Amino acid sequence: MTRARPLAFLACLFSSLLTPALAQDGAEAFRGKTLTYIVATGPGGGYDAHGRLVARLMQKFLPGATVAVKNVPGGGHLIGANMLYAARPDGLTIGTFNIGLIYDQVVGRADAKFDLLRFSWIGNALSDPRVVVLSAQSKVMDWKALTSQAQPLAFGTAHVGSASYVETNLLASALNLPIRLQSGLTGTEDQQAMRRGDIAGAVAARAAYGPFVRDGLARIVAQIGGSEKDAPQLATLVSEARGRHIVALVQAQADLARITAAPPGVAAPLLDALRTAYRRALDDADFRGEAGKLGRAVDPLIGDDVLKSLRPALDQTPETLALIKDALDGRKR
Repeated sequence: MTRARPLAFLACLFSSLLTPALAQDGAEAFRGKTLTYIVATGPGGGYDAHGRLVARLMQKFLPGATVAVKNVPGGGHLIGANMLYAARPDGLTIGTFNIGLIYDQVVGRADAKFDLLRFSWIGNALSDPRVVVLSAQSKVMDWKALTSQAQPLAFGTAHVGSASYVETNLLASALNLPIRLQSGLTGTEDQQAMRRGDIAGAVAARAAYGPFVRDGLARIVAQIGGSEKDAPQLATLVSEARGRHIVALVQAQADLARITAAPPGVAAPLLDALRTAYRRALDDADFRGEAGKLGRAVDPLIGDDVLKSLRPALDQTPETLALIKDALDGRKR
């Protein structure tokens, strides 16, 4: 036992020294090569801007390599994700897509030709926490009071089938919330409706509602994902299994707002080099500055930490799958 401890220490030390060396060897393999960074949307917009920034900064930290963006729009990010998944696992194809495709996988959509658990995950850059907000005019002050309302409150969402509609519908069904959905509110129409008293609340991105809350026009009663401490995490307020499964599904999308992945099967030295370049890119002042302009929190997850966020979301029971399919079909509650 006495000898085992120093041996274990030396083994850990050797491993810690070896990993950067392997990453460096992998980085040399990219010298003189061109990497393709697939963006699963057309040019313009948030995903394209983010992908181009990540590609430029990863190129900076892969000396001698070129990282070129390739836009592959269509199918709500599905075509680009399928292409990325099917690419050769040589480390020369990486990319990004909306993690909302998790819905397509859990319901078994036939044209989703990927398994999110098998991607070679490089990392995630930003979180996009969801919040449950209530109008400042509302007499309902916290989550407990919301759940115990005798009469349903109106919650605004975008159009039927949109992310806000699906997430609000899912949470309302899974948690038995006394709310009714008022859909079709796009842009800031939900905030305007809240000021008029037409709706009492919403489930929305924290970034979108931050200024509205700071101006004293609404209050946050629960948050899903993110690292802010000014509101309780909804996961801590839910005890039933069905509710926890749905909250995990929404939280995965909140925590994984901008992912970067490679196809399954990329060799460890190459993948380590890509992860190292990605980590350094997220630490770069240019990246931090751009994230600040967008009002987004930089919450890096590297490699298998992405998998840890995905696994609970993909573990859905038949009952919760029925709720998801119902929400995706756009049927009214």
